[in-house]
Amino acid sequence: MIDPSAIRARFTAVGRDLNERTRRLFAAAEARTAGYGGVAASSRATGLARSTIGRGLKDLDNPASLSGEVRRPGSGRPGLTETDTTLLDDLRQLLEPSTKGDPMRPLRWVSKSHAKLAAALCTMGHQVSKSTIPKLLELLHYRRQVNRKTLESSRNPDRDAQFEHINTAAVAMQAAGKPVISIDTKKKELIGPYKNAGSDYRPEGSPEQVKVHDFIDAELGKVVPYGVYDVAANAGCVSVGIDNDTAQFAVNSIRRWLDLMGQERYPGADKLMITADGGGSNGSRVRLFKVELQKLADETGLTLQVCHYPPGTSKWNKIEHRLFCYITENWRGTPLTSRLAVVELIAATTTKAGLQVRCELDTRTYPKGIKVSDEEMAGLNIKGDQFHPEWNYTVSPRLPP
Repeated sequence: MIDPSAIRARFTAVGRDLNERTRRLFAAAEARTAGYGGVAASSRATGLARSTIGRGLKDLDNPASLSGEVRRPGSGRPGLTETDTTLLDDLRQLLEPSTKGDPMRPLRWVSKSHAKLAAALCTMGHQVSKSTIPKLLELLHYRRQVNRKTLESSRNPDRDAQFEHINTAAVAMQAAGKPVISIDTKKKELIGPYKNAGSDYRPEGSPEQVKVHDFIDAELGKVVPYGVYDVAANAGCVSVGIDNDTAQFAVNSIRRWLDLMGQERYPGADKLMITADGGGSNGSRVRLFKVELQKLADETGLTLQVCHYPPGTSKWNKIEHRLFCYITENWRGTPLTSRLAVVELIAATTTKAGLQVRCELDTRTYPKGIKVSDEEMAGLNIKGDQFHPEWNYTVSPRLPP
């Protein structure tokens, strides 16, 4: 009795590289080699019909009958698009964006899966299965695509001019050997066994177990990473707060950078340039931010040159794509199970360009709702620039009484 397992093993080894004709010839050659009962054994091993193997035997006996084409002209049944001339047009109509055409047509409010597209076409009188839909979509040059963020909100006419203003000021400061920092708050993070976006290598079949629901833990709560990025040094200092993200917290983070990194790198500096977003705890309209900057200037004797990015342009802030993105990449797929884990993961962030990061936990409390009166604002030593003073201003130390 012929064992088809040996034939199956050989066919499995080369089957991916065979076309219709060479599969037929391979199965026929195996059948002839096996002798009596070879056709049945070859059919079981390869899955080809006995009639197909019989045709292959005829081809082996008469090699001259084989032409350059795998199939004879006209062989095979015609495609659906040939027998159903309106199929592609109807499919294209189903795929059109929902803002066009008849608002009551099928599939306007549902995801266009292969099964739903096939079902909709069948209701329109076509005979098509879901397995055929991918081929038809390829003919129409349709692909699944994600949303692309390209539409911006109201654009200030001086947006580009503000970018140039910030760049010119930063280049001048760096040429003079004075520090330029970029500041911002990173996304708040839940502490505990919660899912963290991304993936990491683990033994097969043993993913990290995390909670199903992201309800905040009453004990661990959240953390607020606030970053200060030194543009020239390619170094960052991150304060991990456990309370509110306020202007006091933002300026204390700058103060911590000065203590840990800034004073050592710029011992003789008398001026500091700060670039920040237009909103949030360090927003251009936040009075408390200006009050806290004034306190920092009085304490350190530094003149603070502040430049805010226009509204809606926070992605251009250097800290976003030179520090925060690498922190996110470093802890991807890793649950932030403790505050210490957050600090260590941030401090371990490095890049090929030599990024260095210092990180410390800030356990102080920062109350919300602190009001700043007009009298307090009048007592600040702040001078606005001629170009958009609401975005660009200088905070100088006040003279002692």
